[in-house]
Amino acid sequence: MKLLAPGTEIDGFRVGECIHAGGMAHIYAVEYAQAGRSPGFAMAMKIPRMTAGDGAENIVGFEVEQQILSVLSGPHVPRFVAAGDLMRLPYLVMEYVPGETLQDWLDKTPLPERSAEQIAALGAATAHAAHSLHQQNVCHLDLKPANVLVRADGSAVLLDFGLSCHAHYPDLLAEEMRKAVGSPAWIAPEQVVGVRGDPRSDIFAIGVMLYEMATGELPFGAPTTAGGLRQRLWMTPVPPRKHRADVPPWLQEIILRCLEPGAAERYPSAAHLAFDLGNPGQVLLTERGARTEGTPIGTHLRRWVRAAGMHYEPSPLPAHQIEDTPIVMVAVPHDDVTDATLYSLRQAVARSLGIRPGARLACVTVVSPSASSASDSERSETTLQRQHMARLRQWAQGIDLAGHPVSYHVLEAGDVAQALVRYAAGNHVSMMILGAATHGLQTQRFIATVPMRVARDAPCTVILVKQALPFAQLDRG
Repeated sequence: MKLLAPGTEIDGFRVGECIHAGGMAHIYAVEYAQAGRSPGFAMAMKIPRMTAGDGAENIVGFEVEQQILSVLSGPHVPRFVAAGDLMRLPYLVMEYVPGETLQDWLDKTPLPERSAEQIAALGAATAHAAHSLHQQNVCHLDLKPANVLVRADGSAVLLDFGLSCHAHYPDLLAEEMRKAVGSPAWIAPEQVVGVRGDPRSDIFAIGVMLYEMATGELPFGAPTTAGGLRQRLWMTPVPPRKHRADVPPWLQEIILRCLEPGAAERYPSAAHLAFDLGNPGQVLLTERGARTEGTPIGTHLRRWVRAAGMHYEPSPLPAHQIEDTPIVMVAVPHDDVTDATLYSLRQAVARSLGIRPGARLACVTVVSPSASSASDSERSETTLQRQHMARLRQWAQGIDLAGHPVSYHVLEAGDVAQALVRYAAGNHVSMMILGAATHGLQTQRFIATVPMRVARDAPCTVILVKQALPFAQLDRG
C-alpha cells in the first residue's frame, strides 16, 4: 500500500506524517484543511489496506470498525470524527491518543524488571477499559498488547475494533465469515468454534496478556492451524510459576482463572477481574495459585471428550452479564453506631445477595487519618487497620456468603462521603448499601449528611437502610 504524501487533502482533511505503516493499515496525523477549524484534540486517519489480493475480512472489518467506533463513548476509546466512502476511499478519522501500547512496554521492559504490581496495574487498566465496552454492549474480541494503549496517567484506551461485536447491531463478521476470526495467540476457546459476543472472551484475552507480561511466554504459543487453535478448548497452560518462580500465587490465581477453557469458570465480568487485580491481598487462593506443574493428562482427556460434544449456548448480552454479576458494596460504620443499625445493614445485604447469586460483596469502612498515632502503639496505623478489618469480618459473620466472593476494605479519609463515592466509582460498584445515619452525623435540615451526599453523587444505585425497630424488639433467632 503506497504512502500518502504529506499535504494531501482528503474530504476536507490535510494529511501529515505517517504515524504507523502496517500490513493491515496506514495511520496518519491529520488536521482540518480549513483554517481555524479544530475538534479540540489531535486527530489521526486510519486507511485500511484493501487491494485486489486481500480477503473479505479487510472490507468487513472496516465496516465493523466504522459502525462500532461511531457509537462508542467514554475515556477508554478514541473519539470518532469521520469516515470515508468504502467504494471511493475508505478511511476513519478519530482522536489521536498519545501513549505507548502494551506491546511497546513488553518490548522495552526486560522480564526481571516486570514486577507483579506493574503487571497488575496494567492488567487492571485493561480490564477497566474492557468493562466500559461491555457496559455499552460491545465485545472487543481482538484484545492483544498492540491494541491496548496506556496513557500517561495509567488508564487504558482500546484500539482496532475491526473484529468487534455489538449486541444490538448485525454481526457482519459472523454473517460473512465461516471460520474463527481473531489473533491466534489471544483468541478464546469459544471464538475458535465460531461463538462471538461473549464478554468473557475478552477476559480470556486479558489473561493471555497477563501471562505474557509475567512470564515472557505465550500460554498457547501462536498456532497457525485449526487443530492447534482447538487445543485450548481442553488444555490449560503451564503455570506461570513454573516459568518464573517469583510470580506470586495471587497473580497466578488470577491469570489461570482468566484462562479457564470454559467461559463460566472465568471471572464473570471484567469489573470482577479489575477488582482482584486492584486488591491482591484479598484474592481467594485455590489450587490454581499454588500449581507448579501442568494439568494432568487425565484432566485434559476428560475436557477433550467434553469439548468434542459441547453445545455452545448463545452468548449473554454484555450489559446483562454485568447486571447478573454485580459488585455490591456495603458501608459499615465503626463509630457512634447502634447494634440495631448494624443488624439492619446485615439483613439488607443478605436480601440483596439472596436475589443476586453472582454478586460480589465489598465490605468498606472509612476511618479518619487523625485516629492513628505514630507514637502510640495501640493507635498505630497498622494496629487500627487490623482492628477495623477484624470488626468488618465479625460483622459479616452473620451473612450467608455461600458462593459470593467477599472482601474487606479499610479506607482512610477525612471526607467519608467522598471516600465512599470514589471507591464505588473506581471499582465499578453496581449497588451501595449504607445506614441512613452513618458515621454519627445528625440529619439536619440544611446540611447535606453523608448518606444524602452519597445518594446524590454515587455512580450507582444507593440503598439507605433505616433502623425501624429498637434492637431489643428485633428477632435475634
